[in-house]
Amino acid sequence: MITTFYDHWRDVPDDTWRWSNFSPAEIACRGTGKLLINEPALDKLQSLRDRLGKPLIVRSAYRSPEHNRAVGGATRSKHMNGAAFDIAMTNHDPVAFEAAAREVGFLGFGFYPRSGFMHVDLGPSRQWGERFPVRATAFAAETPPAREVLAQSRTMKGGGAAGVATLGAGGVEVAQNVLAETQTAILPLIPYLDTLRWVFIAVALGGIAVTIYARLDDWKRGRR
Repeated sequence: MITTFYDHWRDVPDDTWRWSNFSPAEIACRGTGKLLINEPALDKLQSLRDRLGKPLIVRSAYRSPEHNRAVGGATRSKHMNGAAFDIAMTNHDPVAFEAAAREVGFLGFGFYPRSGFMHVDLGPSRQWGERFPVRATAFAAETPPAREVLAQSRTMKGGGAAGVATLGAGGVEVAQNVLAETQTAILPLIPYLDTLRWVFIAVALGGIAVTIYARLDDWKRGRR
C-alpha cells in the first residue's frame, strides 16, 4: 500500500496529484485539513468516477484519528487509512453505484439511506446497514430527450413570419407617407401601397396564429 501523509492538503505538490476528478481538499480530513494519500484507494475512486461518467460527491474521505473520534467513527475505521469514502447518492442510482463500485474493486459497503450516502472501502469484504429503497422509476437519464432544433421549430418559423410581416407593413406605411408628401408624380400608386400594407398585416396575423398553435401542440406533446 503506497501512502503519503501531509500536515495539510495545501502542502500537496501540484505535480504529484494525478486523480483528475478530485482535489486534495475533497479527500482531506474535514476537521483538521490533514491528508493521507492512499494511492490504491484513490485509483479505485477515480476508476469508479470514470465508469459512472458523472461526478462523485465525497462526503468524507481521510479522517485524522482525532477527527474520527470527534465524529464517533469506528475505532478501526478505514477512513483513518485513507481507504474509505462516503459518497452522496444525490446524483446516483444506489443500485447502479454499488454494482460499479464492486466492479472496480471496492469490498466494504455501508448503506445510509436516511443520510443519503454510501460508504465504500478496500475491505475486507463486508456490508452493513439497510440498503436504499428501490426507486419507483428509473433514475433520471443524464442526457435530456431530443428536442426539435430551435431554428427549425414551427414556433420560430411562425414568430419569424410574423416579425417580418410586421416590419414589412410598417415599412410600407412609412413609404406610403413619404410618397404622399414628396412624390406627387406617382400618386396613382398610393392606393396599391395601402392594399400591400394590409396584405403584410394579414401575413403577420397568420404568423402569430401559427406560433400560438405550435406552442399549444408542443405543450400537448410534452416538448416544452
